[in-house]
Amino acid sequence: MLSPAVVPPPAGRADAHPTAAPPLPAATVSPAAADTVRPADGPLPDVAVSTAPGVRGRLDRVGMSGVQAVAAVTVDGRPALLPALCDLAVSLDDPHSRGIHMSRLYLRAQDALEQGLAPARLARLVEEMVQSHAGVSEGAFCDVSLTLPVRQPSLVSGESGWRHYPVRCGAALTRAGLTLTASVRVEYSSTCPCSAALSRDLTDEAFREAFGTTGEVSAEAVRAWLAKPGSIAGHPHSQRSLADVTVTLDAAAASFGWQDLIEASEAALGTATQGAVKRADEREFARLNAANPMFCEDAARRLAPAVVGLADVRSYEISVRHLESLHPHDAVASVRGEANRDAAA
Repeated sequence: MLSPAVVPPPAGRADAHPTAAPPLPAATVSPAAADTVRPADGPLPDVAVSTAPGVRGRLDRVGMSGVQAVAAVTVDGRPALLPALCDLAVSLDDPHSRGIHMSRLYLRAQDALEQGLAPARLARLVEEMVQSHAGVSEGAFCDVSLTLPVRQPSLVSGESGWRHYPVRCGAALTRAGLTLTASVRVEYSSTCPCSAALSRDLTDEAFREAFGTTGEVSAEAVRAWLAKPGSIAGHPHSQRSLADVTVTLDAAAASFGWQDLIEASEAALGTATQGAVKRADEREFARLNAANPMFCEDAARRLAPAVVGLADVRSYEISVRHLESLHPHDAVASVRGEANRDAAA
């Protein structure tokens, strides 16, 4: 217990005895304020429910962007937990409701992703997100992005190395039903066809200057000339390029199929960037670039039929970007379409 405060004697009164301070008046609470005081064991205030919006209206999406999480996936045949970022939202269909409970979305997403990143799991998650806001929301949206490690073999040397692929998956539940999506980004080398043609023209010109335009030339002389530095008078320019491939999946899809998307895309392009590279691999890469010159239009047209033929794909959207080495700007192309399952059958 605290002792009462002691008041010192007035100045000049050394013989005076200290006296206790008078008690403070008891605090009073107005009746209006007393109505707002929360009992010690009562619920915490919830202004999202207890207050009305200043301006009423429906909102398409309300939620969070960039939520940090971990997702259970399979990497090189083994289970793994990988860092992931989530965008989580529900529609706010009740115009009289001020807001949503974001913690409900957050906690449900954390649990779902740790259990395994699969279409069925995300489908259940968006259903639970709507149920957690019954009477307020009719739609829910979840998008997950992460980096998927994939061990890729070298071109010819028998080595291998890890590649990191940005991938995404999503689930949306609306009045129209459930929509599932999967996305990958692949890197590749694109050699400019125009530059390749001009380089061949320069080499042809150098050959005619060296050997003339008439008469016969021995194979040995040609080989010796080709081995000299500068004989190949022009080299085509190429650049690292990016392809973003997004597909809409059947509702019954067992997986998001990232590995299949990566393999189909890289096979169609023919010049995927490499991890482990020895001289023999680099030589093969040079051959592949010479065999696959492509404009951004060519790349988009190659990817579309490769992707649409994959299992569970209902539609696709593809965008490519060539990070030009000749220009200070990029060359881009995009295409979208539907999978014609009847024609395929």
